[in-house]
Amino acid sequence: MDYFPIFVQLKNQNCLVVGAGEVAARKIELLARADAKITVIASEISTAVSNLKALHSLNILKKTFSSTDLHGFRLVVSATDDADTNKLVAKTATEQNIPVNVVDNPELCTFIFPAIIDRSPVVAAVSSGGASPVLARLLRAKIESLIPPAYGRLAHIAEKFRSRVKEVIKEPAQRRIFWENVLQGSIAELIFSGKEQEAEQKLEQMLINQKGNINVGEVYLVGAGPGAADLLTFRALRLMQQADVVVYDRLVSPEILDLARRDSEKIYVGKQRYNHALPQESINILLADLAKAGKRVVRLKGGDPFIFGRGGEEIETLMQQGINFQVVPGITAASGCATYAGIPLTHRDHAQSCTFVTGHLKDNSINLNWKQLAAPNQTIVIYMGLVGLEKICQSLIEHGSPKDLPAALVQQGTTINQRVITGTLESLPGIVADQDIKPPTLVIIGTVVTLHDKLDWFHTELS
Repeated sequence: MDYFPIFVQLKNQNCLVVGAGEVAARKIELLARADAKITVIASEISTAVSNLKALHSLNILKKTFSSTDLHGFRLVVSATDDADTNKLVAKTATEQNIPVNVVDNPELCTFIFPAIIDRSPVVAAVSSGGASPVLARLLRAKIESLIPPAYGRLAHIAEKFRSRVKEVIKEPAQRRIFWENVLQGSIAELIFSGKEQEAEQKLEQMLINQKGNINVGEVYLVGAGPGAADLLTFRALRLMQQADVVVYDRLVSPEILDLARRDSEKIYVGKQRYNHALPQESINILLADLAKAGKRVVRLKGGDPFIFGRGGEEIETLMQQGINFQVVPGITAASGCATYAGIPLTHRDHAQSCTFVTGHLKDNSINLNWKQLAAPNQTIVIYMGLVGLEKICQSLIEHGSPKDLPAALVQQGTTINQRVITGTLESLPGIVADQDIKPPTLVIIGTVVTLHDKLDWFHTELS
């Protein structure tokens, strides 16, 4: 993070703008929207700035900037086309610990102007850290299309009822849930359609109904997909951003975890082959206990909860204990990794079926139906098969698969760290042994692997 985002109270604060051209006029208008008291210093005053004098009660000093001019100012903007003046303003402001912005010169700035989405009292800001102001403005336009102006009125009604809601609902977690229901439910829709009086009446009724109610928690089993954050479903993202607690495993990438609500509690329960942070039975009980405590819990799993994710075991416990839950499917690793590796799981010339298997069972052994897996004209996808890769390939050969049957290992599929290593049943274990492989990995076996070179579309700088 090159710049820490922060909102500054400038109402009735003395702010200085050095320069009085078109660019300075734009900065003056921004500061005026924050009700700042603005002084302008410039040897020449443009028509644009002159026209703003009466409108914003500007104090205009027609003079050359001096290092003695900064006394008493809360914030300074230098918008001149004179490099020496800009440097002097920046140096003087920095020495006096006054925030300074030099337009189009990030190296001299201690703060920068973001692209602003103003839905007062709701204000959002987008910044590229000075790298590309045009990109920031494009992002602002996208965000503005998603945030109707009525969000300002929604914020006002929330402010009006804030103290009463706090008085009625004492527990902070329950209060947060109440507001989430208000701000994204029918009351918000009434505000958006201009029915503010009806919205207030409905909010009053919600408060009356809330008295004495005890919040009941619930659990969301959410598939985080194969790794790339933008492969999450909309529902997964929505539930992650409203959860009080996120219980996640080792296959969930930091980028995905970062999309969860900032103040949510994060609990790691990842399991490796011989190192379980928390046994599965304990995870099941943890989810139920958190929900009983009134928490909304996201159980975040790599891939899909019901494909080698043990989601079925977890909801069995929840059902037995009467806990409300829902399951949100995710893109499973087989589909995601194969797609990003350019390896179709089915193809009319290669495979008419596809089988998903796990590389180890409960006792960490590899005891699969080798005869079935060795049958031709199919694709075999093996989850958690890295450690047992040599045994898997050897067993398939022993049960009739040709030694030269194509096979691939996909490392960290769909992410910028993706690598695809190809070979055959005979050669792949040796090739992989010589590589620095970082899980998660997926093994794909079948003649569809030969299509990788032709259909390899996803390229990264690290691949």
